[in-house]
Amino acid sequence: MKTVNHWIGGKTVEGTSGNYGPVTDPATGAVTTQVALASLEEVDAAVGAAKDAYATWGTSSLAARTAVLFRYRALLDARRDDIAALITAEHGKVHSDALGEVARGLEIVELACGITTQLKGELSTQVSSRVDVSSIRQSLGVVAGITPFNFPAMVPMWMFPLAIACGNTFVLKPSEKDPSAANLLAELAAEAGLPDGVLNVLHGDKVAVDGLLNHPDVAAVSFVGSTPIARYIHSTASANGKRVQALGGAKNHMLVLPDADLDAAADAAVSAAYGSAGERCMAISAVVAVGAIGDELVARIKERAEKIKIGPGNDPASEMGPLITAVHRDKVASYVTGAAAQGADVVLDGTGYTVEGFEDGHWIGLSLLDHVSTDSDAYKDEIFGPVLCVLRAETYEEGVALMNASPFGNGTAIFTRDGGAARRFQLEIEAGMVGVNVPIPVPVGYHSFGGWKDSLFGDHHIYGNDGVHFYTRGKVVTTRWPDPADAPAGVDLGFPRNH
Repeated sequence: MKTVNHWIGGKTVEGTSGNYGPVTDPATGAVTTQVALASLEEVDAAVGAAKDAYATWGTSSLAARTAVLFRYRALLDARRDDIAALITAEHGKVHSDALGEVARGLEIVELACGITTQLKGELSTQVSSRVDVSSIRQSLGVVAGITPFNFPAMVPMWMFPLAIACGNTFVLKPSEKDPSAANLLAELAAEAGLPDGVLNVLHGDKVAVDGLLNHPDVAAVSFVGSTPIARYIHSTASANGKRVQALGGAKNHMLVLPDADLDAAADAAVSAAYGSAGERCMAISAVVAVGAIGDELVARIKERAEKIKIGPGNDPASEMGPLITAVHRDKVASYVTGAAAQGADVVLDGTGYTVEGFEDGHWIGLSLLDHVSTDSDAYKDEIFGPVLCVLRAETYEEGVALMNASPFGNGTAIFTRDGGAARRFQLEIEAGMVGVNVPIPVPVGYHSFGGWKDSLFGDHHIYGNDGVHFYTRGKVVTTRWPDPADAPAGVDLGFPRNH
């Protein structure tokens, strides 16, 4: 059986802990690979390699760093199909979704290529007599990233390209459920000329995570995952004096006003709720229909959802693949059956779905729940699967109040033809990312990604300007130089004496 090992100090390093985790093909249910799970000694080795590399990488020129990143970007572009194939094989998402993931990761590599302008400082001259003040930004040292299973290439690329462009070295701990893409990203970085130890990939479970959170040589930790784990990452790393950005879960709402284009809203709801099998933190999982449009909107969503082709991710005809594990599939299904018991109308029931010839895969169909109450489990919890809840509100104000009462504040959207209503919404809604007739408002690379409330722990969003600020720290230098005309007697600098 294939084994995915660590990447430490610029080379593959076999696991020595004796512990391995299974990696499954979600379409077949078969275990195809095992991944080495790191011990604390291996955590030390990865952090040590990064610390050694920082001694030279941290003082390298911006020109040297960006030269590597430009070559890296070219290699990623050339190998995007290979990266996407690994994602499909271990995560299960369809190839087009996997390619889209790689493309969004490439945006941040491109941003990192322009780090020379992002790291420019500021200068104020003559703030007092012969006194100048300058502000500069410097790297932190060794930083770590802990990333989720749902975007095994994109989320790591949201972190390490900016971190290393800023002069840090990096230890990546990807999800043990789909680890292979991370290794390929590291191998391509080495091929691009990234020095040994600047980027390391450490596979593991909670032992590796806690090892990084507690390691004295790790200066900062980036995390994307569920809210309970984000809270744990933030509290543990902060207690150890580390800088932390921990992005948590979501329950993203889409408000549909009575004047909205219902066909556009239904198209958006289907793509945003069921794309990538709902396994994304920016999925729309709750639609709030305002006024009398609810029944018609639900009917149009149902009509579209029933046409979605579900099958293996490597089948070009498939529009949605399986879920990552059988355990997760069963958990998602439990919310659908539980919703009916809690009063919701089950318009579409995707539980019990199978694909002919792939009966052992982690399959689930699309589920649509109407008249969902705000106290039901299907509404309160982040399901992370292809389940869309529809709630009803009589007015715009009622809909916004319902949405703002959620403990999550990641992304949200409004569908309307009224610019005034959209303007009010973007100011009144309590979420970090807002879409106006855009269902999944993931910012482009030069704007930052992140939510509010229980969707973010820490002060910095990820990538964009926030990402650069997170991976650097500011320093202010105040200088005063005597006028050369005041040089001591006997020292002639060629300046006329003023007095």
